[in-house]
Amino acid sequence: MLNVRGLTAAYGHCQALFGVDLDVGRGEVVGLIGRNGMGRSTVIKCLFGLLPASQGSIEYGGRSLRGLAPYRIGRLGLSLVPEGRQIFPTLTVEENLVATACAPKAAGGWTLERVYGLFPRLRERRANLGTQLSGGEQQMLALGRALMTNPSLLVLDEATEGLAPVVRAEIWRVLAQLKAEGLSMIVVDKNTTALLRLSDRNFILDKGATVWRGSSAELSARPELVAAYVGV
Repeated sequence: MLNVRGLTAAYGHCQALFGVDLDVGRGEVVGLIGRNGMGRSTVIKCLFGLLPASQGSIEYGGRSLRGLAPYRIGRLGLSLVPEGRQIFPTLTVEENLVATACAPKAAGGWTLERVYGLFPRLRERRANLGTQLSGGEQQMLALGRALMTNPSLLVLDEATEGLAPVVRAEIWRVLAQLKAEGLSMIVVDKNTTALLRLSDRNFILDKGATVWRGSSAELSARPELVAAYVGV
């Protein structure tokens, strides 16, 4: 589905990515692993047209994403659960969900009722404003809003950060359910143990470059890699 090769990008005169490679197959969950500041969020910004790539290729379904406006990239089937949730604070839960919704392309697609079935708490809070939600409820809303675009590739940037343990467990349960339904995902998360239980393959970034790629089983068998590139 997604094929990224030799991706470089910069913030002004400060280069942030140095030839990143990344690919995601249909129905696959890919973990993007690394310490803070190593380029994970920058890669996501490039995927969604929020930061222009300097060099390299980004292809989705055989089509180049470079130079496309973010809304056009979204219409192609990519959806983002951003770090910090970024829900619309002055809209209700239901207004947040329908604000960027796309009609399902096939039976079984994501609708309001299906999102409410996934997160019953959102149904209970459907008339509440974004500012009236707890952090966990906001994260559920951010994920539900992304699903309402009916994506073929879902990208999650630190979706469990700062949440209570019970809410984190709920988010991981939902992601496992989405994987079982065949949704392709890229997941960035500091909880490497939980991430490796979900992901099929992983890419480790260090100083803006891809330094390792392989299966979750391979990475689980090499704890020294996790310690070297993720440990504090």
